[in-house]
Amino acid sequence: MTIHPAMVLFVTAGAVALGPRATRSAVMVLGAVGALVAAATLSHGAHWSYAVGEGSLQLLRVDALSHLVGLVFTLIAAIGAVYSWHATHRGEHAAILVYAGGALGVVYAGDWISAFAWWELMAWASVFVVWSGSTPRAGAAGFRYLFVHLVGGALFLVGLAAHLAGGGSLVFGPFGAPGGWAYTLILLAVAINAAIPPFHAWLADAYPEASIPGMVFLSAFTTKTAVYVLIRVFAGNDLLIWAGIIMALYGVVYAVLENDIRRLLGYHIISQVGYMVTAVGIGTPLALAGASAHAFCHILYKALLLMGAGSVIEVTGRRKLTELGGIARQMPWVVLLYMVGAFSISGVPLFNGFISKSIIITAAGDDGRGLAELLLTLASIGTFLHTGLKLPYFMFFGPDRGLSVGPLPRNMIVAMGVAAACCIGLGVAPGWLYARLATPIDYHPYTLDHVAGSLQLLGGTALAFWWLLGKLRGEATESLDTDWLYRRSMPTLLRAAAETAARTGRLAQTASRSAVRLATAYAANPLAHVGQLPAAGPDGAGPPAYDENRYRLPIGVTVLWVVLALWLTALLV
Repeated sequence: MTIHPAMVLFVTAGAVALGPRATRSAVMVLGAVGALVAAATLSHGAHWSYAVGEGSLQLLRVDALSHLVGLVFTLIAAIGAVYSWHATHRGEHAAILVYAGGALGVVYAGDWISAFAWWELMAWASVFVVWSGSTPRAGAAGFRYLFVHLVGGALFLVGLAAHLAGGGSLVFGPFGAPGGWAYTLILLAVAINAAIPPFHAWLADAYPEASIPGMVFLSAFTTKTAVYVLIRVFAGNDLLIWAGIIMALYGVVYAVLENDIRRLLGYHIISQVGYMVTAVGIGTPLALAGASAHAFCHILYKALLLMGAGSVIEVTGRRKLTELGGIARQMPWVVLLYMVGAFSISGVPLFNGFISKSIIITAAGDDGRGLAELLLTLASIGTFLHTGLKLPYFMFFGPDRGLSVGPLPRNMIVAMGVAAACCIGLGVAPGWLYARLATPIDYHPYTLDHVAGSLQLLGGTALAFWWLLGKLRGEATESLDTDWLYRRSMPTLLRAAAETAARTGRLAQTASRSAVRLATAYAANPLAHVGQLPAAGPDGAGPPAYDENRYRLPIGVTVLWVVLALWLTALLV
């Protein structure tokens, strides 16, 4: 029996929203595990197709790519459900499950209309996940997030309409050669969700304001769903190569400037997605395999990093590097598990980032793009410097702030342990992942020169960190990003629009009152001279009292009324 994993999550969301508090967490975990089982048992070629007019809607289409992405989406949903066991917030958990279901809907969609519908559901549900942070900053960030994604959804819709109106295929797949309004508008919409600069600031603005479990889920779905669409539709677009390289470097640079640990990790989401976008732009079979493999690995190690940082916030109530430090001995398991994620994102051998990121860098070199290969390697060094060394040092081992660490819920450690085991397992045995890629590849990451080269770069970066330790400590500042432009301009534009609407309303009100007075005057006194209208009364509410000496009945007006009455009678009869 074929079961759509998204449907399992939607049913679970309803049960969580309506069920008793005592069973809410257990239902969420069971539903997420059920979705994972449903995704794992889907067979290639399975589909649900419904005829609509001359076309058909495919709510379920399973091939190698959708199977791989659906598998990791449901896996992280299950891990995240365990991590959030202690946080029994009815609305947030329901929104998270709908959000994950929307992402799965896009992944399994076989037609453009279904893909767009799931895309919008994912966007709306994620807004409620941000708002579930339940702080004034979360509320404001959620509204900005909503504004950005409404723009993206509008671009997607207009592009899709142009595509279908131009005779484009309803099948959710490649457009072909770049160009045309449909191609450009949908690519822009996907670029917004992928957080490609300059359309990226919503991520670092909104994600850190969600709840601690909420950001774990947010990091997994929106940007990786966008990467999935890029792989499916826009592979081989050279523009994406440089967009991805800019992302990889831009995220690293802003991570250097960040003091907030969750914003720092948010910028590294942008950086790591940059590798995937670059690979999609290169478009060779090896590069596309690297993009999907790195998306799979990134979801796991980024969730692990955010769970580690969230655990620190959970027990200390602090999220700034300048406010943390000296807690490593009190949280040994969190330190150990966090470092698994740190080594993974940094591409250390025997961890999953090494076996996926290296595919993309190798693909760039094999395609004759030496500069891209060099810049991606440089971004990888920056990632290790800040996420692998700077953040854990100042968060766990830095100057002792005298913090008192409270008890950490065991479910958080369990979830981190499962994610860490996945990161290590894939790093040690990459063949499992390589065998499930949409494009079969003959790639061996553990060659002597590759391992030796990686260790040299990592070792040199570690030495540079200790040398520059005094200059790398966090500063109590907040960095400005491209969202500063609309944060400053949007209130002014909205005020101007509101004032214009108010003036227009006042003019319309004045005009309508004049029209009412005119109609009232003629209705009350049909003997008025044409062109001689009564002025408003003393209170301005209506015409003055009828003055017999002022108004006389000309014969022409009488004839006009009689003719109009006869014409109306003839028309009705």
